[in-house]
Amino acid sequence: MQEQISSNGLTKVQVVIMAIAAGVCVANVYYNQPILKDIASSFGVSEGEAGSISVLSQVGYGFGLFFLIPLGDKINKKKLILCLLICLFCLLILMTFSQNIVEVWILSVAIGIATVSAQVILPLAASIDRVTTGKTVGNIFTGILIGILGARVFSGYIAEWLSWRYVYGFSAGMILIVTILLQIYLPNVKNEYSGDYLDLLKSTLQQLKRFSLLRETSLIGGLLFGVFCSFWTTLTFYLSGTPFNFQSDTIGMYGFVAIAGALMAPVFGKLADQGSSQRSLTIAVSLVIGSLVIAKIASSSALAIAVAVLLLDVGVQATQVTNVARIYTLDAQSNSRINTVYMTTYFIGGAVGTSIGLLCWHLGGWNLVTWQMLAFSLLAFFIIVRPKITTARTNK
Repeated sequence: MQEQISSNGLTKVQVVIMAIAAGVCVANVYYNQPILKDIASSFGVSEGEAGSISVLSQVGYGFGLFFLIPLGDKINKKKLILCLLICLFCLLILMTFSQNIVEVWILSVAIGIATVSAQVILPLAASIDRVTTGKTVGNIFTGILIGILGARVFSGYIAEWLSWRYVYGFSAGMILIVTILLQIYLPNVKNEYSGDYLDLLKSTLQQLKRFSLLRETSLIGGLLFGVFCSFWTTLTFYLSGTPFNFQSDTIGMYGFVAIAGALMAPVFGKLADQGSSQRSLTIAVSLVIGSLVIAKIASSSALAIAVAVLLLDVGVQATQVTNVARIYTLDAQSNSRINTVYMTTYFIGGAVGTSIGLLCWHLGGWNLVTWQMLAFSLLAFFIIVRPKITTARTNK
């Protein structure tokens, strides 16, 4: 049986399954963050070498976004999603039995590439539901966010009680299940693009020239996701050292706090549908800045760090949901290419944030990392309020 598109767009069952599948898929980019120390100990390598796993996963994801996601406008999205999921299943099995850090590095890149099926699901949903796009995208994005955040809880506990290898073994099982569900329920949608692959990539780059809104949202998204990745990568090392000395499962508990923030995503999606995106972005980035101030001035308090985690994740996720809802109003026939531009910039920002965060951690610890994250956040805030400042000067 194949689920068909209802007259009102996607059915509730389809949206739920797409949200779950997207979350289960994208989690594979983030499973490594709470278990970097375990992987380092397993292979007898340094924290820096283990930390490269996070960077490589995000770099792989970025490559997949740019070179594979545009295909969603040319070939059947359902077939593309299923093909990527089958590849991901095989790679996760290989990761479970990896023998050295070099294999882990190579597989991290490959897993990142195969994980981009989550970003084919989003434009597919947006192209079907054009009335309440923000709400539908918000619901699916909630699945993605819970996958990202829940990955830390899941991997932290599994690594503590079994082994980090079991994290990838269990993930392979979950990928197999969602692949079967998507084969049954995912709708088929006809694509309009008829050019060749190289023209498709050129057209993807042209979307940046076409839409100033896409340029703005991409930069804001990249900066905020850079903060997000820098925070979570270095937080693992910070909480495992003095004064906390937490184990992997305790560090993973902070993911539960962050998941509460992810549940706010549909609310901000509805605001975007109502035309309140500028206000939503201003509030969201303000929350991020406030969270980083708390993380800096009360850095020795586990409770304060938990509050910072909650505020930061609400702010970052609200920013991304609002941005995604905005870009899907630009051109429904180019949703995959527009999504490619935004999400490639988004994850490049994540990779840059992780790299700079690790560098700041080694040079100046948590204090320097929080300054770096504040700089990224303030720049994003300036980009958001700049039109208001320009308008105010023009009216004088």
